[in-house]
Amino acid sequence: MFDALLLLSFGGPEGPEQVMPFLENVTRGRGIPRERLASVAEHYLHFGGVSPINGINRDLITSIEAELARRGADIPVYFGNRNWHPFVEDTVAHMRDNGIRRAAVFSTSAWGGYSGCTQYQEDIARARAAAGPEAPELTKLRQYFDHPLLVEMFADAIRDAAATLPEELRADARLVFTAHSIPLRAANRCGPDLYERQVGYTSRLVAAAAGYADFDQVWQSRSGPPQVPWLEPDVGDHLDALAAAGTTAVIVCPVGFVADHIEVIWDLDSELAEQAEAAGIALTRATTPGSSPRFARLAVDLMDELVQQAPAARVDGSDPVPGFGCSVNGAVCTPNCSS
Repeated sequence: MFDALLLLSFGGPEGPEQVMPFLENVTRGRGIPRERLASVAEHYLHFGGVSPINGINRDLITSIEAELARRGADIPVYFGNRNWHPFVEDTVAHMRDNGIRRAAVFSTSAWGGYSGCTQYQEDIARARAAAGPEAPELTKLRQYFDHPLLVEMFADAIRDAAATLPEELRADARLVFTAHSIPLRAANRCGPDLYERQVGYTSRLVAAAAGYADFDQVWQSRSGPPQVPWLEPDVGDHLDALAAAGTTAVIVCPVGFVADHIEVIWDLDSELAEQAEAAGIALTRATTPGSSPRFARLAVDLMDELVQQAPAARVDGSDPVPGFGCSVNGAVCTPNCSS
């Protein structure tokens, strides 16, 4: 059914000279002031101007190739980005020149909504249009926010993180899930609170799998003018509230992210960690799937579901949330999601 797999991601700079051009690509047409871009650029420059995301994705491709080989699937894996090299347009043109006719597309976002799903569909359409009439057919694999392997990876990461806390603090440590905030005006774009509901649902599944009956759901990495409302509470504000309530230890799980990229290692490992230290809170962070063999298995499983026309693998929960679009027919989410 498929003669290639394309890993489609966001992209990130790999040198100081690339940081501002990358940020200009990300924010093009949004009217973000230059001084705001310069402020964000400092986050990247703190790490030498290199985002970890491309390196993580290359390692993930190596893991996917190993998983495909284990299953006897002899197909190549390609890598394309929305915002930086290798741009998806260039990758799809390369696939065309290599004679690829039909490829599955695995995106590094588990979610529905515009930025988590539909925008990747737009990336695919733009790349195919640029490649011309001989462009390969590209089918985006479904959302995987409730896939058993994703839930399992985050649950294991929470247990591993908890084990790093002083033993006397573990029992009372507060579990806090965080995901990227979005403007409230975008929250209903692809269905009523779709993204927020999916994140909350996954957090419940992961907490239960990790053995936690109670947890908090917060948001991070908001941007834009302060007068524009975004999903709240912010993780930093929530940490202040926990400190005021006497919390002594926090386990933060970045459930909204599949890799430890800048918005994880800066916002959580740097800014939030400093805030926790100043407040006297022991903070530990769960890792993300990254390039692990289980994440590679998840990607190949999604492709096999389509090839075999098999039922979607999902964790059973008491309050399931729809995973709109990106099904066998590659439909674009819900009506008006791309408008």
